[in-house]
Amino acid sequence: MMLKSKLFKLGSLVSAMLVTVSVNAQDMDYGIPAPQLNAQTFILMDYNSGAVLTSLNPDQRQYPASLTKMMTSYVIGQAIKNGQVKGSDLVTITESAWAQKFPGSSKMFLNINQQVSIDDLQRGIIVVSGNDASVAAAEHISGSQHAFIEAMNKYVQQFGLKNTHFATVHGLDDPNQYSSARDMALIGAHIIRDLPEEYKIYAEKEFTFNKIKQPNRNGLLWDKTINVDGMKTGHTDKAGYNLVASATNSNTRLISVVMGVPTYKGREVESKKLLQWGFANFETLKPLSAGQSVLDQSVYYGDLNKVQLGVLQDRFITVPKGKAGELKARYTLEKKNLEAPLIKGQVVGKVIYQLNDKEIASVDLQVMQDVQEAGIFGKAWDWIALTIKGLFN
Repeated sequence: MMLKSKLFKLGSLVSAMLVTVSVNAQDMDYGIPAPQLNAQTFILMDYNSGAVLTSLNPDQRQYPASLTKMMTSYVIGQAIKNGQVKGSDLVTITESAWAQKFPGSSKMFLNINQQVSIDDLQRGIIVVSGNDASVAAAEHISGSQHAFIEAMNKYVQQFGLKNTHFATVHGLDDPNQYSSARDMALIGAHIIRDLPEEYKIYAEKEFTFNKIKQPNRNGLLWDKTINVDGMKTGHTDKAGYNLVASATNSNTRLISVVMGVPTYKGREVESKKLLQWGFANFETLKPLSAGQSVLDQSVYYGDLNKVQLGVLQDRFITVPKGKAGELKARYTLEKKNLEAPLIKGQVVGKVIYQLNDKEIASVDLQVMQDVQEAGIFGKAWDWIALTIKGLFN
């Protein structure tokens, strides 16, 4: 229920710029016909706003195949970031990570007892989708594949993924391993936001190891008609052909996921179709910047009489192209009156954006500073004020 609202026009507040990502995947209906794709499931998401521009069965559980390695690389990247390991650390290859253990599947071509750096293993996982590299890195970082898989699934919980569970570090089919197009888009967004240095590896077109040069299987990296800079392919007989792709155009970054495509080349064709449709029809706006106050609001029972409400981080919304000037916004508070104590960053309402009287996006409204409780006399005075105010409402 809306307790308080106010309409205002968006003018100079609206500026478009890529800075941060809001990691959610909110389904939106903009009334723009979407392309038809030959895939069992797909999704197209604006990386910054989290708006889902179009989808088909986005929460349907699928075999992820080597898309699994996106989470594998994320766990490795976080281990490096947290100082658990260094990229220069050398890993001694065990028999379980030996290339010959993975006949007929993608590999880095590791040899038993060979010493390989974490950095090289990460490239072997991301660029050439090495199953052997995934096992070697997992065993080194967590002591066993089982322990590493537990870390993968902890991130699944942390990200709030509803339809994902990992049972392997490499993605070969397992009945207890599944994911969805929506969840894979969210994993991709986390990689881009949380591990920008790791994400740069996803754009590398080839990797040479043991004098064997292998290309990145994401063919869109070579397509000069669209600026794809990652992410990951996957294929097994049960999964079909999968592809997560991310591309930029002006101030917009989109993430596409197609799963269960029948052909190798088809996953690139369908992904490109999605991305081009998204760039042709939408743009990303930044209506609220980090630290920007939207309004001053009265506070009761506190050591301050008023508090600023706004956002602590840049916030983004997605709109149909050419419609930014027609946007309107209103704010709504969760409670009729704000009462202390309040903590900086606490969400107390929303800014809701409208286009043609239809709600198309919302942004959490936050308290910009701490408000402590007042003393007994201040509280008594505010109680009287609220009592009198209630008589007239």
